[in-house]
Amino acid sequence: MMFRKMVGVATVAAFVGIQGCASIVGESRYPVVVSSAPPGASFEITDKSGAVVHTGNTPSTVTLKSGKGYFSGQTYTLRFKKEGYPDKAIELDSSLSGWYWGNILIGGVIGMLIVDPLTGAMYKLPEYASADMGKPLPDAGKDSLKVGVIDDLSTTQRERLVPIN
Repeated sequence: MMFRKMVGVATVAAFVGIQGCASIVGESRYPVVVSSAPPGASFEITDKSGAVVHTGNTPSTVTLKSGKGYFSGQTYTLRFKKEGYPDKAIELDSSLSGWYWGNILIGGVIGMLIVDPLTGAMYKLPEYASADMGKPLPDAGKDSLKVGVIDDLSTTQRERLVPIN
């Protein structure tokens, strides 16, 4: 009987020891509400490596990973565009989750140094990301000439280009 209790206690202790507190209570993916003033701006989200992870229009809710790798939080760049307004870019940076410190009591060294850093659960992201597009551009009328760079065009727009000799 005593042996069974010891095995039960050891099993619970092992389970707690291999889990990270932030991994249990926190998350490694967070919903972020993306908005702009005025609403209706298109946006593109890129991660630290420059890879596009999401595109859409405001307002929108996007789920993003908080970690980039072992002991590395993720940073995102959000680029907003709306016709008649200047483009705007903001940075969304992860920060250390308060649940990570729960490893001192619950998750132990394994949770603090292995589980939470590997899963990204040691980091959190802000709930909101918003851009103020500023005042409308003075010459943003329908008849104005717009000059652009081919790199700013989408793949669909590039396919529709007609060469002029």
